[in-house]
Amino acid sequence: QVQLVESGGGLVQAGGSLRLSCAASGRTFRSYAMGWFRQAAVKEREFVATINRNARDTYYSDSVKGRFTITRDNAKNTVDLQMNRLKPEDTAVYYCALQPLGIVQETSPRRYVNWGQGTQVTVSS
Repeated sequence: QVQLVESGGGLVQAGGSLRLSCAASGRTFRSYAMGWFRQAAVKEREFVATINRNARDTYYSDSVKGRFTITRDNAKNTVDLQMNRLKPEDTAVYYCALQPLGIVQETSPRRYVNWGQGTQVTVSS
């Protein structure tokens, strides 16, 4: 199985930026769309962003559109999430995951697999 590891989380002030990275192990990374999700304390996992196999298309939740940017480097087997103008409501554990069907508009976490362990992002006001 492809295994994913997230990194880059931390504590920032509102309006600041963070860049998260998801590193994948495996030879079939390019076969999948990739997604970022987040889960705040006592809340359900929430869709953040997806990117298709060849990085030709992306999709974002309304809450992050215009502030976050998802990118991928298939040669390095990594997917990044650049987060700008962070808000306290962005505080959550952020996860990356695979979507085998490659549908960039897929927002349901049920359609994603191989979840990483997550990285904590905390935004102070």
